[in-house]
Amino acid sequence: MIGLLRGRLLEKHPNRLLVDVQGVGYDVLVPLSTFYRLPEPGGEVTLRIHTHVREDALALFGFGTVVELQIFERLIGISGIGPRLGLAVLSGIEVGDLTRSVRAGDVARLTGIPGIGRKTAERIVLELRDRLPEAMEADLPEAHGGAAASVDLRDDLLSALLNLGYQRGHAEKAVGAAVKAAGHAGFEQVLKQALVELNRRR
Repeated sequence: MIGLLRGRLLEKHPNRLLVDVQGVGYDVLVPLSTFYRLPEPGGEVTLRIHTHVREDALALFGFGTVVELQIFERLIGISGIGPRLGLAVLSGIEVGDLTRSVRAGDVARLTGIPGIGRKTAERIVLELRDRLPEAMEADLPEAHGGAAASVDLRDDLLSALLNLGYQRGHAEKAVGAAVKAAGHAGFEQVLKQALVELNRRR
């Protein structure tokens, strides 16, 4: 089983990476919590890996920290939560906020994550409250600055939010508000702002 990858980042998208490890390209699924911390393509990355094996497929799920990996593996141990939904949880809420929400029993905060209904949120709180690792709650590093919010940037943001499970109407409004609020920030920072806007609207 693959537990760690260290190599050169060839491509990065909000939920998927291509990593070159000594000439072999690994397709890795990642949450936004990891995506925010990535270097630009061409940079070196180290990812903790959860290898998910099914009869018809083998998928690699990558994480920038051990804590993210631990939370992911505990999430997918809950009935009704598979790897894709586990990624959605880590994409829809920062690790520190997730830890605080679970410990406080804040079901409403968890139901703001796409794909997480009330019953699933209640299971997460019940089963993880005493099993969460101590999360590092430091602020995420600033994203690299980018060009002005162009049509291409808006399209990329909308595509990312739709891939994360948000409804198009809500996503379009959040993108518009985020672009206005974030000004000339780069893609990662504007995407982060769009998620803030979506949480405000739930």
